[in-house]
Amino acid sequence: MTTWLITGCSSGLGRALADAVLARGDNAVVTARDASTVKDLADSHPETALAVALDVTDPAQVTAAVEQAEDSFGSIDVLVNNAGYGYRAAVEEGVDTDVQELFATNFFGAVNVIKAVLPGMRTRRSGTIVNISSIGARSFNPGSGYYSASKAALEGMSATLRKEVEPLGIRVTTIEPGAFRTDFAGRSLTQSATVINDYAATAGKRRKENDNTHGTQPGDPAKAAKVLITAVEAGHPPALLLLGSDAVKVIGDALDSQRAELEAWQELSVSTDFPQE
Repeated sequence: MTTWLITGCSSGLGRALADAVLARGDNAVVTARDASTVKDLADSHPETALAVALDVTDPAQVTAAVEQAEDSFGSIDVLVNNAGYGYRAAVEEGVDTDVQELFATNFFGAVNVIKAVLPGMRTRRSGTIVNISSIGARSFNPGSGYYSASKAALEGMSATLRKEVEPLGIRVTTIEPGAFRTDFAGRSLTQSATVINDYAATAGKRRKENDNTHGTQPGDPAKAAKVLITAVEAGHPPALLLLGSDAVKVIGDALDSQRAELEAWQELSVSTDFPQE
């Protein structure tokens, strides 16, 4: 029986994934900063679910959560780093403490949990780590610079980690969801209290009070959960998996644009080499 540890299970993709994992009979350590928000999952699956309070920015809570998981189920086979939130601000509007808190959760929080589960996975020479990123890591919208940066950092770390642990039998996959019908654009989206009018036509258009996308996103979290499970069970899971037709289009267009620019500037780019002897 596979044991999953999933962060950020109070709502959205994390909640949908916890539901799907438990429905198929697997063990799941379901976590949230407020454990009462996931208590119903443990109550309805008393033999296979463990509800744990976990703030991924608190190293002591991370250590305790991993210890509880291993004490209850023996090992953690799959870690899903899902905890995170959005932040809107023009770069100049970003508040230092806001940005530090964003990175503490979206990037360093994932690192904290990864470092806590890796010793057990290395000992067993098996395990899967899934890091939930965003199309924002490679498709850049005004007002999302800091959020994109936090997810780009997560992806850079994940790609390197994959190469480090693959020889040890451990797999790493990054997930880039498009827009899903979750609370991400609602309660999970924060923004700077600083507003600079010069950015009204760019970052300002994407402030929460001007964003009408919440509740209309195309992605179905329940379907995403099933796809994620399929990827984890694959013999050779992808290094990067997009979720949603919008993700495929947005990232496809971004790659086409990057390729065109690379080719347009290629001659100048390679001119920096020493002459070939």
